Order: sequence, then C-alpha cells, then structure tokens
Amino acid sequence: RNYGLRGLDLSCKGFSKAAALGGDDLKKTLARTQKKDVELLYWTGMSWIAAVNLGKNDPALMADLGSAELLVFRAFDLDPDFDMGAIHGFLVTYQGSMPEAMGGSEKKAREHFKKVVEMTEGLSASPYLALAEAVAVKNQNKKEFEELLNQALAIDVDKKPEWRLQNLIYQQRAKWLLTREEELFAE
Repeated sequence: RNYGLRGLDLSCKGFSKAAALGGDDLKKTLARTQKKDVELLYWTGMSWIAAVNLGKNDPALMADLGSAELLVFRAFDLDPDFDMGAIHGFLVTYQGSMPEAMGGSEKKAREHFKKVVEMTEGLSASPYLALAEAVAVKNQNKKEFEELLNQALAIDVDKKPEWRLQNLIYQQRAKWLLTREEELFAE
C-alpha cells in the first residue's frame, strides 16, 4: 500500500496525505487522478483492502476500509475494463459478500460476474468461484454453488496459457470447496 501511495504521490501531488486524512480530502484528490493512474489506484486499493481483511482486530486499520474502497472504485470509474476485467472480478466478491447496508448488492455482483465472464470469454475460473463463494453460499443455494464450481472445473486450462497456473489453482480450490458442502450449507 505504501509503495502504491508513493507512486500516486508522483502522479498526483499530496496523494498520501489526502489518503491519510480520508473523506472529502481523499475524494477531491482522487478527482484529479487520470486513466494513467488506474494500475496504481487498483493495486494500492487492493493491497489496502487485503491489509484491512487480515487486520480485522485492528480498529484503526478497519477505519481505513472506506479510503481503500475509494481507490478501487476510482480505478473502476476511470477504466472499468482494466486488466481483462480485474476490477469486475474483485467486485463480484466484494459486492456479493457485503451486506446491503454497507454497499453490497447481489444484483451488482451478478452484473460484474456476467461482464468479467464475457471479457475473459469464459476462460477464467476465478469469477465462477467468486460468485459461488460470495453469493451462492450466502443464499444457501447449493445447486448454483455446484453449477458454478463445475463450470470452473470444466475450463480447459491450456486454452489460455498465460492463465494456466491461476486456473489450476482455482480448480484445486473448486474441488476442495465441493468437499466442504456439508460445512457451507445447512440441510
């Protein structure tokens, strides 16, 4: 996160200070960012969200969640299709797992899912697992869960060699998740 903030300081003077203050200061600074800043906005926001996720017992870090979200959403505003739908993929999980009171939306998660599957031509296992874990489990929809995981398992990992490793990893996770249905779904 700090590395990304330093990079954003180079592109947008005072970014780190605004990020530390959050709120309107950060919003005003984010409004000055441009499409060339998308990669740094995305990865800085993602690393910050990951830190918050890992530090759930740290109230100060938890308070930063809103600022971290702003970076990712600004990246989305500037270039929604960045990196073959990477932000759409993140938003499947994020909006699908968040309560509505905190900005979550199953409808939006499904829209992002549809978009990222379209952009990746159905050759990435990641969005299938994201929707299965974030939405199907939350809704206790075992049938949809199994269908999504089986779609991920059916992907030919050799059709997109640059995604081979990540698809293999997601397919291993899909197999593992299928063995945990009794824990994930109430009968």
